[in-house]
Amino acid sequence: MSTYENNAYFWQKIDTFFLSGNLKVLRKKGETHPKFSNMIYPVDYGRLVDISGTNPEGVSVYLGSNSRNTITAVIVAADILEKSLDVKLVAGCTEEEENAVLHFLNQTDYQKTVLVRRGNDIPAWSVTDN
Repeated sequence: MSTYENNAYFWQKIDTFFLSGNLKVLRKKGETHPKFSNMIYPVDYGRLVDISGTNPEGVSVYLGSNSRNTITAVIVAADILEKSLDVKLVAGCTEEEENAVLHFLNQTDYQKTVLVRRGNDIPAWSVTDN
């Protein structure tokens, strides 16, 4: 098996969450993090407040300068301080903005992240026979 298997059906589900969710923009590009003043948001940041995740306040969304109606990637964060795994959505970010978000999220030794870019593959294992 390859290192990463994409699945178009997964992205359909993510689109459904995103397009039907209640997005609240909490920080604008250039604003400082409320707890860590050395961290500056590289793009707008918000939360889908009606979608559950590890954070009871909703699922994080990083909003880039391209079409914000398209989820282009997900970020998985491992945080040893919070003892949590968290998924964050990336909407409308250019590759440069994605890299800036990764840099922003990987600034400490306590949290590290990976980015999974959207794909259109439909692997055989993802198709169910009904």
